[in-house]
Amino acid sequence: MGADRRYAYGAAAGLLGDLLLGDPRRGHPVAVFGRAAGAVERVLWRDHRGWGALHALVCAGGAVALGSVASRAVRTSPAASVALTGAATWAVVGGTSLVREARGIGRALEAGDVEAARVRLPHLCGRDPQALDADGIARAVVESVAENTSDAVVGALVWGAVGGVPGLLGFRAVNTLDAMVGHRSPRYRRYGWASARLDDLAGWPGARLTAVLAALSGPDPRGAVGAWRADAAKHPSPNAGPVEASFAGALGVRLGGTLSYGGRVEQRPVLNPEGRDVTTRDVERAVRLSRRVSWLALGVTVAARLVATRLVAKGRTS
Repeated sequence: MGADRRYAYGAAAGLLGDLLLGDPRRGHPVAVFGRAAGAVERVLWRDHRGWGALHALVCAGGAVALGSVASRAVRTSPAASVALTGAATWAVVGGTSLVREARGIGRALEAGDVEAARVRLPHLCGRDPQALDADGIARAVVESVAENTSDAVVGALVWGAVGGVPGLLGFRAVNTLDAMVGHRSPRYRRYGWASARLDDLAGWPGARLTAVLAALSGPDPRGAVGAWRADAAKHPSPNAGPVEASFAGALGVRLGGTLSYGGRVEQRPVLNPEGRDVTTRDVERAVRLSRRVSWLALGVTVAARLVATRLVAKGRTS
């Protein structure tokens, strides 16, 4: 069994495992990595970009190295290789947790319990829930579902197809580091710069694939493409912009506008301004679109790896 088929079987098994099992309640590998990265930060932290770059190199490089060692250890056993890829995929993708949290908030909103929705919102995103009404919470959920479809699922599948288990672990490490130190607080404005820029680079291909698949599989492909082309570049994030704009156009809603993070009010550009206001029912529509995009991304990335492997093999024999 070739490495491309091992990856295909393992990635499919891992994504299915996430669908059926979700994240473990205790001892999640990403949480273990986060604690290790926090320990490294306590040793290295200085208010300096260079020390932050070293932190990113040690943590992300360590994850890639661990994946490489594990892959080499099982390379002679197809079954073990498939199992390792499946376990790594299950560990790094978070589609089911994303869906669970989004639907939990959606159910609270549908029941008219806005306070319960506010309590759950911080599990999904960093908005100030007390500043939001029901429709504002629904908009925050739709935006988070869109962005995290790329960050929690599609981006990992892209890098898994490129680099196998080391690619899977490396992408999740970079994404986790960005969440930990990549924000512009006084402590991390310089120290987290390298992690934030590395996350932008790592997330670039997954974000574009997510936007393409949202346009192809959403209710309004033309609207998705139009919103992406017109509004994505206005977003302050180079990767969240295409994804959120494509979701907005596909669902026919407006995203962006006034946001509140940690008591700080931020005015974001409106994405798909011709769309309507987000309502509670759009939460489930966004979740279903996210699921379609995730499974399509598995098919596309696996097919791309298979084709690339065949082309490389053909080139070597010609």
